[in-house]
Amino acid sequence: MNNLFKVGIYLRLSSEDKDKINKDDDSESIKNQRNMLKEYIDKHSEFILIDEYCDEDLSGAGTYRPQFERLIKDCEKGKLDIVLCKSQSRFSRDMEIIEKYIHNKFKEWNIRFIGLSDNADTDNEGNKKARQINGLVNEWYLEDVSNNIRSAFNAKMKQGEFISPFAPYGYEIAKDNNNKLVIDPIASLIVKQIYHLYLNGLGYTSIAKYLNNKNISSPSVYKYHKGIKLNIVSNKKREEIKWNNNAIKTILTNEVYLGHLVQGKRTTISYKNHKIKKKEQSSWIRKENIHEAIIDEETFKKVKKIREKRIRPMVKSGLRHIFTNKVYCLECGQKMYKKNSSKYTYLICSSHKRKINNCSNNKAIRYDILENIILKELNKKINNYYDKKELEKLSLIKYNKIKDLEENILYIKKEILKINNYLKNLYEDKVNGIITNKQFNILLKEYNKEENIYNKQINNIKEKINNIKSNKEIFNKYNKLSKLNNVIIEEFIKKIEIGKIEKKKRDIIINWNI
Repeated sequence: MNNLFKVGIYLRLSSEDKDKINKDDDSESIKNQRNMLKEYIDKHSEFILIDEYCDEDLSGAGTYRPQFERLIKDCEKGKLDIVLCKSQSRFSRDMEIIEKYIHNKFKEWNIRFIGLSDNADTDNEGNKKARQINGLVNEWYLEDVSNNIRSAFNAKMKQGEFISPFAPYGYEIAKDNNNKLVIDPIASLIVKQIYHLYLNGLGYTSIAKYLNNKNISSPSVYKYHKGIKLNIVSNKKREEIKWNNNAIKTILTNEVYLGHLVQGKRTTISYKNHKIKKKEQSSWIRKENIHEAIIDEETFKKVKKIREKRIRPMVKSGLRHIFTNKVYCLECGQKMYKKNSSKYTYLICSSHKRKINNCSNNKAIRYDILENIILKELNKKINNYYDKKELEKLSLIKYNKIKDLEENILYIKKEILKINNYLKNLYEDKVNGIITNKQFNILLKEYNKEENIYNKQINNIKEKINNIKSNKEIFNKYNKLSKLNNVIIEEFIKKIEIGKIEKKKRDIIINWNI
């Protein structure tokens, strides 16, 4: 038994070797590797197979490989005398790993490494340089593959193709096109409901609580039920994962729901270090109107405006106070804050409340009285602006102007599409060696410059469209209001100023959004 050498065979299937019909099957590559190594062992009577270590669908770079780690631990414990692989590259393509184990630790642990197809053998000191050269070549290969993949992904993103394997909640991957998003008819309704709830005063926490109380599946659970297997890192069982603040915030801030794709926000440090880092916003790849929108532009802007003010919801109801960040003291300019009594809710100057100066506006105003005053003044404004015949005439003129401008946008977008198609062909020419990298980069720079000019033109036209839409149109949406809410206050009013009481009267100044 002392003359026998304990052998462990290491097998690895990389992504480029995939040829399995069923997930649980061994691939042909793994079977071929196993047969080759066992035949070699059978030809050497002094070799005895102790164990097999097999990593499937894993890269040969320096990333974590479970069976590789088990192999290393067994070597360190002295369970093996020989590590046998098809080639050195199957063991690892990372030069640091090759040096660390094959040329250092294995010698320390009296482990012999053999790679059959490339004649790598640590018992043969004469081929150490050849092994090191092979290690460098393998590492260069990894770097080239990584760069090619990055270039291919960038080209796809610039063409407006969706490159993630999983669609955002509310969308599905199109059955006939893996790079196209289509609306999920069920989840999209929940997305719309989330925007509606937020605009009507609920905060992130309250919306999440509402959805959970209605037993509406969270995004990850919903996708799991549809057969989409996501890698979720959670200490909870999948079915117990609920809606939370982050999920709501993501939906309320993602421009994908406008029909836009904003990709390339993050990247890995290198092909060897897979730690994620954020990219500068200037390098993000943005393509507008690529797929059907779930949320309209106006709704998205309203939500953004409310979010930027960071309005905190009231603790008991979960609703935002409709006058939050709108009501100010006319005397000192400070905000007026809400306070409650056993009977009424009031607004009082924060300077007086906090006793930070001698503001003369020391009397609170009842919340319900202010609400009635604002409602009355709003309806007066609406009556002044609401003229059905005049509106119809004005709307027709504006409609024609806007239609012409929108047709200009469509024409420019067609030109941009031509550029993208040309870039796609250009990239294929580079890959096929028809043009050089230098020629490709020169042409790419010129066409990117042209595309930027077109995008600026689109933004200018959109600005003109917004200018045509008079601010007074907000009054024309309504005939008469019966109750105020966050959306109405946000839409109509910039600021409300409350003066001090003098002779049982006080000034209330409303600054309108016109």
